[in-house]
Amino acid sequence: MIVAMSVRATEEEIENVLKRLEHDGYAGQMSRGAERAVIGVIGTGFPEDYKDHLEVLPGVESVTRISKPYKLSSRDFKPTDTVIDVRGVRVGGGEFVVMAGPCAVEGREHILETAEAVGDRGAVMLRGGAFKPRTSPYSFQGLGEDGLRYLAEARERCGLPVITEVMEPSEVDLVEGFTDVLQIGTRNMQNFPLLRRVGQARKPVMLKRGMSATIEEWLMASEYILAEGNQDVMLCERGIRTFETMLRNTLDLSCVPMARRLTHLPIIVDPSHGTGKWYLVKPMALAAAAVGADGIIVEVHPDPDNAWSDGPQALTPDNFGDMMKALESVVEATGRRLWKVPATV
Repeated sequence: MIVAMSVRATEEEIENVLKRLEHDGYAGQMSRGAERAVIGVIGTGFPEDYKDHLEVLPGVESVTRISKPYKLSSRDFKPTDTVIDVRGVRVGGGEFVVMAGPCAVEGREHILETAEAVGDRGAVMLRGGAFKPRTSPYSFQGLGEDGLRYLAEARERCGLPVITEVMEPSEVDLVEGFTDVLQIGTRNMQNFPLLRRVGQARKPVMLKRGMSATIEEWLMASEYILAEGNQDVMLCERGIRTFETMLRNTLDLSCVPMARRLTHLPIIVDPSHGTGKWYLVKPMALAAAAVGADGIIVEVHPDPDNAWSDGPQALTPDNFGDMMKALESVVEATGRRLWKVPATV
């Protein structure tokens, strides 16, 4: 249910509506537009006449029931695009952002070298895994807290905000202390306790689409984060499982304009996991820009042949630089610009 306040509604009238919802056992989430405030009513079992009771409150212009199962992520709740500020880098604001770095942090010198390489070639955020969810329990699982410290040092040296994955609710406080964006990986898209916990965090969240998830399930997962109060959520398409065996995953670029129609949340594309092959990353990155994505997240490694994780899909720094040069013209053709200014630390 959506409560649209009048353009002349006072702060006191808005607060009275929120108090009424709380009194009735519901929660209200605020969205402030250029002209008016909109309140999303969170709860179930609304009485048939509850809409009428809300519409007579001072300052309320209209009340609308939302038929979609996802409420807060819907454009019915917020027609304008959400813009997330990550240390000065705007995600979803019309510019195209590039996040880059290794799949896993392998050591201090490794992440410092990679951060400098991707920053010099145009990336504005640094990605890197400190905790790695792996299919095999015998594969490298990440450096843990040491990896987080190396990422934070790379941020301070190169000025790039950091995005890294968090895997468990108990790790959120630790990871949040070192990173700028909390990533929820494909395997955890429906880890509801983890989603609720990052919804209580103070940092933005990137929610990767589950490898077998529908678009609606993806948006419903984002609701768990939004409903806890964290409004800075970005979605990431990283490929889904199909019958195709030549590719690691099938990168579903059609979901970008579809999701754009349904939600106000920024949409990022991961062509590295989406294909699993380094030579497909550049063309799929260009395609992601062409279909309207707000940015990409790609894997870059100084020596992919000896990478500890996902080497076959990692670009070398030089290949990453070639992709960035090609990307600029495609982004400009869509009426946007490639974000080039690193965040100020």
